Amino acid sequence: MGRKAGKQDLTLMILVMALMIFGLVTLRSASSWNGSVRFSDSGYFFKTQLLAAVLGFAAMIAISRMDYHIFEKYAVAAYILSLILSGLVLLVGDSYNGSKRWLSVGPLSFQPAEFAKPAVILFLARMISRSKKKKKSGFWMLGVLVQVLPIVGLVGTNNLSTAVIILGIAVILVFISNPRYLPFVGLGCAGAAFLAIFLGLESYRLERLAVWRDPESYEKGFQTIQGLYAIGSGGLFGKGLGESVQKLGFVPEAQNDMIFSVICEELGFVGASALILLFLILIWKFMVISTHAPDLFGSLVAAGIMGHIAIQVILNVAVVTNTIPNTGITLPFISYGGTSVLFLLSEMGLALSIGRWQKETAGI
Repeated sequence: MGRKAGKQDLTLMILVMALMIFGLVTLRSASSWNGSVRFSDSGYFFKTQLLAAVLGFAAMIAISRMDYHIFEKYAVAAYILSLILSGLVLLVGDSYNGSKRWLSVGPLSFQPAEFAKPAVILFLARMISRSKKKKKSGFWMLGVLVQVLPIVGLVGTNNLSTAVIILGIAVILVFISNPRYLPFVGLGCAGAAFLAIFLGLESYRLERLAVWRDPESYEKGFQTIQGLYAIGSGGLFGKGLGESVQKLGFVPEAQNDMIFSVICEELGFVGASALILLFLILIWKFMVISTHAPDLFGSLVAAGIMGHIAIQVILNVAVVTNTIPNTGITLPFISYGGTSVLFLLSEMGLALSIGRWQKETAGI
């Protein structure tokens, strides 16, 4: 099957730009009070995010113009680097709000866990596409998943939510590369048992379950309750952009994990639904790119990016609506976080690069 280079995927570009603009506008509103109180600058978080977005767009354009096969050569090195950086976080990492997740280099700081996501996608895509063993075997599936457990363990030590995302990406890539579904039943049972043991090792993890079931009975349920108040008070069309009350110190760190609740309060059900629709179209676009990729490596990379975005959006919305226990997970392109935006846009560059190459019979 031949392949040919095409033009940039304008649909994907427009979707990414729409999400970033939506994110910057809502972040400016959601973070204004915290910025004024903590930095005497209501636009502090917005300016920092804007700088990261500009750098991220530059990286996205640069990567989109490259042949994505170049990244296959450095996939193993990227994975090893992610292990080293995640290990350094445990040794010399910086803490913020009680979580040690950052590494500082001079005046700059970043979260190695965000780099681990694309690194794992590239590593697994390379390994699976080059595997000569029969992918029907349950032992093969288990062997693939075992190879990402080191990074899952390192990241999960202080960032359980990101560890869940990385493991979810691995499961999705193994699932779509395997023609049999029955082995996943066994893996699912093993995963459930592992999760139960993992949660039981630390009392604070079990406490999260208790807070989730009855947030009004626990002090740590304050954030969840205030977030639900924000969602409920927004109604159908919201109070208007910039008119949130809950962002005025009631929802802690409104610019981060709980920004979706502020969006619901200010833009209402209609605005929140529009955002979710954008994400759904973006995920569908990744599926199209994966389907029409000229080789297995490109298909798996696009599918991994799709899985990353889908899992993170689902988990964030589920946490904010108290559908699942609070895991401290950000909303892609929307929540504050320079490292997250930079690597997310880099992943979009990868997807654009894959989209430039298509099967000659695809007709897209």
